[in-house]
Amino acid sequence: MLDGLRAVALRTATAAAVVACLLAAPASAAAAGPSPSASAGVPLSPASGAYFGTTIDWSVDTAALEAERLGRTPAVLEHVTPLPLSAAERGYLDQFVAQAEEVGALPAVTIAPEEGLADFDETDADEIVEAIAHARVDADVPLYVRFGPGMNAPWVSWGQQPSAYIAAFRVLADAVHTGLPGAAMVWSPTSGAGYPFGAEPAADELDTDADGGVSAGDDPYGPYYPGDRYVDWVGLQAYHDPTGGESAVNAVPQPDALTGQLEGDGDLAFVDRFASPDRPLMLETAAFFSLGAGGAGELELKQAWWRQVIAAVEDVPALDAVVWRDASSTRGVVGRAPIEWSISSSPELIEEFVTDAEAGGLVFGPLYAPSGQRSTSAATGATIGGVAGWIVVAAIFAGTIASLVWGFTKGPRSGLAYDGPARRDLRIDLLRGIAIVFVLVNHLGMVSLFQNLSQEAIGIVSGAELFVLLSGVVLGMVYRPKIERDGMAETTSLIERRAGKIYVAALGVVIVVGLLSLLPFLNATPATTFVDEGTGAAGGEATGRVYDLYAGFGRLFEYPVDASVFADILLLRMGPWQVNVLGFYVVMLVVSPLILWGLSRGWWIVVLVASWAVYSIQSFLQLRLLPSQFEDSFPLLSWQALFVTGMVAGYHRSAIVGWFTTRWGRAALAVCVLATVGLALFSWNNPYLSSPLDVRLGVVPQNTFSGVYSAWFERTYLDPGRVLNALLVTITIYALFSVLWKPINRAVGWFFIPLGQTTLYVFIMQLVFVLIVANIPFLHEGNLLVNTIAYVVMLGLMWVMVKKRFLFRIIPR
Repeated sequence: MLDGLRAVALRTATAAAVVACLLAAPASAAAAGPSPSASAGVPLSPASGAYFGTTIDWSVDTAALEAERLGRTPAVLEHVTPLPLSAAERGYLDQFVAQAEEVGALPAVTIAPEEGLADFDETDADEIVEAIAHARVDADVPLYVRFGPGMNAPWVSWGQQPSAYIAAFRVLADAVHTGLPGAAMVWSPTSGAGYPFGAEPAADELDTDADGGVSAGDDPYGPYYPGDRYVDWVGLQAYHDPTGGESAVNAVPQPDALTGQLEGDGDLAFVDRFASPDRPLMLETAAFFSLGAGGAGELELKQAWWRQVIAAVEDVPALDAVVWRDASSTRGVVGRAPIEWSISSSPELIEEFVTDAEAGGLVFGPLYAPSGQRSTSAATGATIGGVAGWIVVAAIFAGTIASLVWGFTKGPRSGLAYDGPARRDLRIDLLRGIAIVFVLVNHLGMVSLFQNLSQEAIGIVSGAELFVLLSGVVLGMVYRPKIERDGMAETTSLIERRAGKIYVAALGVVIVVGLLSLLPFLNATPATTFVDEGTGAAGGEATGRVYDLYAGFGRLFEYPVDASVFADILLLRMGPWQVNVLGFYVVMLVVSPLILWGLSRGWWIVVLVASWAVYSIQSFLQLRLLPSQFEDSFPLLSWQALFVTGMVAGYHRSAIVGWFTTRWGRAALAVCVLATVGLALFSWNNPYLSSPLDVRLGVVPQNTFSGVYSAWFERTYLDPGRVLNALLVTITIYALFSVLWKPINRAVGWFFIPLGQTTLYVFIMQLVFVLIVANIPFLHEGNLLVNTIAYVVMLGLMWVMVKKRFLFRIIPR
């Protein structure tokens, strides 16, 4: 509970900070480090101690912001570049290296071969080298190249394949040594404690003790080592994570826990076996902390771990670099708890860390004169800041106010207002159509103009929140007249039959996709696995980690059949992540008769208070109620509040719409519209640019934006700011459709309304297009024009399928 109160206090303080930042002068520059040297001749190892570096969430953070938060410049900055290299990834690499050189830090480029090692050859290696060389602003600045870290673990797509890994590493090492002067190849396995991590790899060379299988007695490192000729540095991923991949636990590390990972006995003696003065060691690390999990406090836990890291710098002469995963995260699809790996999440944490670091042997930057040169990559888009940015803000607010005045005075008499049928509110259908297109664009994940228009462009809200809210609205609207006409018993029967039909459809999706994944010519990986982008509960160290969403599905074809596989399917523990909201929807349908009964008795206040009380308790405890996969991305006790609120609004839609036409209602509507516009403008300050044509505002300092976003707008547990934004967006767009229905309907209604009337169908059939994209290689190259055209084609095909009622008898709508 104390952690929960601390989180509330942090949110309050952050909200005050954003006001202060908007009224005050820009934040001061980061504290200066030691006198920088010229870039030429900068060593990859310090004269004494170890460089301190970080990996941050590059989607919302920057090198300059990291330096500002810490009050010190990291000596090393790390970034993960997945293979194959798309145009977008090349752009991100350019931005990363430029940012590192802007602050005088050494870049560490981690290459993640996400599509495996089988086809990796000299062409791939040359492409990597060319991309890194192109990204360098100053060719004299040395850098680290890490290839496929964690290769001894099963959770990465390149894991536990020793022969293929060694061959690929050697090919890349030769290319790097030839084409990238000053670059060091880093070989970085995961700490061998717990090896082989529950897996049963088939490679014979991993059975080093010749007992017929791979077990804890086998060497976790040696079979994966490419050889001294190819390895310039060795690295080790050694984290304090007491969870073992299970429930969140906040525990202070045992004394000498890190020493045990670095200098274990026998095959686990990593430092003695692989590190030396000529082959230095880079330690990748962080400490697990989960708000709400109880146990040790964040400072107590993390300080104990970083003090072990600092002690290791003194005790292990070869340890020349430490890279800390300085990022917060919440697992979106696979996981059970939000994780805070960061050392810069609070002023107290930063102060204590910097004090200990400077008293120990950690070396900060800048290590050379910062370039001061902003990245000019074509993939960076454009940011409008300063006076121009504030002019844009003022113009949008002025336009909004003028539109409000027109809407209140002349809108109802303009002849443009809503005139749809009484039996069905087409404004809701149009809104649902927009929401489902947002979801589809996000799930296909191709860089395109559609991303610019859908990626939190109307506020800090996604299609998922709108889909859940509007599903509740429709449920309340549809079943109120049924209750009044047929009674509660008949209505309950109808709802439960629909829940059963959707549940059966969800089971069908799980089984069909599982069977399709067995076809050797079909790449079903995007539907059967989830690739961690470093924003999951496993934290930044899991970047590139592949979660098998169909683990154990093959047991269906064993004899005797393992009964647990049926339980996994029936409980929806497996299945494509793109449609896991179906499980949430089934559960909400099952409990909705009770909610509708309360509403029919006039107890709407009781319903809302109960729902939001559960939400409030959940915000502190973050409980997982069911074993189903949807709990990972749509925690039931959090997301039910949005669905129930929608049900109440739908049930009383006519009264609510009527109230907004009163004097007080109009005043409230004006506030809602202005707040919606304000939040949209705030969201446009997100520093993440999704394409070369993306345009963002730069009037809110990036650290302020990141702090407010993290405190109020995280998605998984549906932070209050995100809920409020979803409600405001819905009210505002509904009002806009009410006043300007005729031109809007003529322009886009023909397309969005059919999709909005069949959202469940679209949700399920999107998997067809997910698989199509997965099996067309040129759609993975990040070409903005090609991908935009592909979206137009696929959205058009989806619309045709709806209009032609394709498979309507089988798939629920």
